[in-house]
Amino acid sequence: MTVPGSAGRRALAARLAGIGVVAAGVAVALYVAGRLLTPDATSALFGQTGLGAVRLKSMLASIALGVAGLQVLLGAWMYRMLPLAGSPPRPVRRTHRITGFALFGFTVPIAAHCLITYGVQLTSPRVAVHSLAGCFFYGAFAAKVLLVHSRRLPGWALPAAGGTLAVAAAVLWYTSALWYYNGYQLPGM
Repeated sequence: MTVPGSAGRRALAARLAGIGVVAAGVAVALYVAGRLLTPDATSALFGQTGLGAVRLKSMLASIALGVAGLQVLLGAWMYRMLPLAGSPPRPVRRTHRITGFALFGFTVPIAAHCLITYGVQLTSPRVAVHSLAGCFFYGAFAAKVLLVHSRRLPGWALPAAGGTLAVAAAVLWYTSALWYYNGYQLPGM
C-alpha cells in the first residue's frame, strides 16, 4: 500500500528531474558547439570588431547585470521576501516578465558573438569560468522558463532557478566586463 500523495510526489520529482535534464542538455549542447566551432576572430557585434566589440559587450553585460539585479528584487517582492515592502502591486509581475525578456535580449547577441568569435575555451581560469558560466546561464534560463510554465511544482523551485540565473549573470559579468573595465585584470584571480 502506498502513502496517499506519494504518487504526486513522484510525479513532481519526475517533472523537476525532467526540467533539470533539459537545462543540462542546453548547457551541454552549447559547450559542445563551442568546442567544435572554429573561432572566427573577424566576426562583428553590431558592426564592431576587436576592442570595439569587447567594449560593446562589456556595456551590454553591465546592463544585463543591472537588469538581473532588478529581476532579483522584483522576484523577491513577488514572493514577499522583501522586508517592509508589503504586497506587490499587479505591475510588479508584468515588469518582472518584461525585464526577463530584456535580460535575455541583452545576452543573446553577447553570447552569439562569444560563441562565434571565441568558442568555449579552457585556456586560463578566467576564460574557463566565463565559458562554462555562459553555457550554464542558458541552461538555467531554460530551466526557469520551463518552471514558469509548469504548475504544481514546489514553491522553492522557481526562486531557486531565478537566483541561480542571477548568480550566473554576475559570474559572467565578473569574468568579462569587470576584467575589461579593470585593465584586463580580475580582483582575486
